[in-house]
Amino acid sequence: MLKVLVVDDDQGLRLSVKSALSVTQRFEVDEAFDGVNAMEKVKNGDKKYDLVLLDVDMPRMNGLEALRQIKEFDPGIIVIIMTAHATFESAIQAVKDGAYNYLQKPVAGDDLLALIDKAVNAHNLISNIAASAPVMVEEGRKIIGHTSQMQKVFNIIHRLAKVETPVLIRGASGTGKELVAKAIHFNSARKDEKFVAINCSAIPENLFESELFGHEKGSFTGADQRKIGKFQFAEGGTLFLDEVGDMPQLMQVKILRVLQEKLFTPVGSNREFPTNVRIIAATNRPLEDMIKAGTFREDLFYRLNVVPIFLPALAERKDDMEHMVNIFIRKFNQAHGKRITGIAPDAMAVLKKHSWPGNIRELENVIEHAFVLEMSNVITIASLPEALLIATGTNLIDVPPVQETAQNVAAAGISSAVQAHASLGDDEDSDVGGMDLDEEDGELIAYSGENLDFNAQKEAFEKEFIIKALKTFRGRINQTALHANIPKKTLLRKIEKYGIIAKDYSN
Repeated sequence: MLKVLVVDDDQGLRLSVKSALSVTQRFEVDEAFDGVNAMEKVKNGDKKYDLVLLDVDMPRMNGLEALRQIKEFDPGIIVIIMTAHATFESAIQAVKDGAYNYLQKPVAGDDLLALIDKAVNAHNLISNIAASAPVMVEEGRKIIGHTSQMQKVFNIIHRLAKVETPVLIRGASGTGKELVAKAIHFNSARKDEKFVAINCSAIPENLFESELFGHEKGSFTGADQRKIGKFQFAEGGTLFLDEVGDMPQLMQVKILRVLQEKLFTPVGSNREFPTNVRIIAATNRPLEDMIKAGTFREDLFYRLNVVPIFLPALAERKDDMEHMVNIFIRKFNQAHGKRITGIAPDAMAVLKKHSWPGNIRELENVIEHAFVLEMSNVITIASLPEALLIATGTNLIDVPPVQETAQNVAAAGISSAVQAHASLGDDEDSDVGGMDLDEEDGELIAYSGENLDFNAQKEAFEKEFIIKALKTFRGRINQTALHANIPKKTLLRKIEKYGIIAKDYSN
C-alpha cells in the first residue's frame, strides 16, 4: 500500500483528492495544510511517504521550497505538483527541480490515478537499478550507489533526468545497462515519449544506415517503399544505442554529425531532417583501447562520454548479492504465483562462492531455476542448478534433499511407486504379488479369491497413480513429469489413454 501525503491549503481540494484515491485500496492517505506542516510530517513523522501531492501557492512555505527540502531529505519520494493556471510556469520549474510531473486544478480523479501509476512505474525502475549499483563519474569525483545505499542511486538518476547530455553506460554483459537507460528516460522530461533501443552488434553493416536514418523508396535494391528510421521513430524521446562499440566506423561519423548538428539524411534522400532525440549509449568493450587501435573514433567517444556510468561486475560486489536475490524472489513470487520467503544461509553461501561470468542476468536465471524446482518456502541448495554446484566445488553427494513438506512427501511416495512400477518388465519373469510361473512345467500357482489379471491391475494402478500425481502437482504437466520421473510424452499418452483431464486437478 502506497503512503501518500496530500499538501494543499484548500481543505476542500484535499478532501477531493483523498476521495479520488479512496476509490481503490492501494493508498494510505494523510493530509498537510501547507509546506511547513508537510515537512514536519515528512521529516519527523512515523511514516515514510512514497508519494507527495503538492500545491505550489501556499502560505508560510510554498510548494517549490517544500519540493527542494523533500528531495534533499529523501530523493526517492515521488512528488507530483498540483497547480492552478496562474502558477503554471512554477509547476514547469518544479518538474525541472525534481517533481515527477504536474496536474492542473481542478484535479480530475482519473487523470490523477493515471499519473500516479506512471510515476510509480518510473519509481520502480529506479528501485530495480539497485541491482546494478551504478557508479557515476563527474568532474573527477565518484558517486557510488550500492544497493544498500539507495539514496545515492536516486541521486544519480535525479541528476541525469534533469539534463539533456548524452550518457555512456559501461559494464560487462548482464550488468543491467538497458535497465539504467530506461530509468533515466522514464524519470526525465522525455518520459511521455518513446524509448527506442537498438543493438548495434545485431545489425548487418550494409543495413545500419537505413535502420537508424530510414530510406527512400528505390534507394537500393529491395527498397520497395519508404521507411522511417529509429531517429524519426524516437522523435522527442530517447534512443538507446546498446553495444555502441560494435558500430561500423562509417556510422560512427554519421552518429557524431547527428550529435553535433541535430540533423540527419535518410538513405537516398537529398533532404536533411532535424532530430530531437536524446542519445544514451552502452558498451562492454574497452573503448580507450579501441581508440588506440583506430577502430573507434576519439571525437565520438568524448561526445558520448559526458557523464559516464560504470556498472561493476557482480563478482566485485558480492555483499550486495543478498539484496539482489530478494528483489528476484519478489519478482518471481509474483510471476509464478509462489510464496518463497527467502534463501537458506548455506544456499546463499554457495551463490557468493560463484564467479558469476554472466553477472546479474545469470543470477536472475539461477533464482528462476530454483523457483521451478523448490517445493518448500525457502530456496535451498538442492534447487540450485547442478552446473552452479559443480562450478563452486559443492559436493553433490552432500547436498541435502529439498525440505520436506506435505507436497514433498506425496511426491516421494509417487516417485517410489514409479520405481517399483518401472521394475516390472512386460517380458520378464518376476515374482509378482504372490504369483510364480514355473518355467519347467508351466504350472500357475495363484492366491485364491483375488483377481490377479496383470494387465487390468497395471492399468488400474497407472490411472490411479497419474491422477494422484496430477493432484499433487495441481495439474501441471511439466511439474508432474519432472518430479514423478515419467517422460513427458509417456505421461501425455497415458492421460489420453485413460481419458484424464489434467485441468480438473489444478486446484
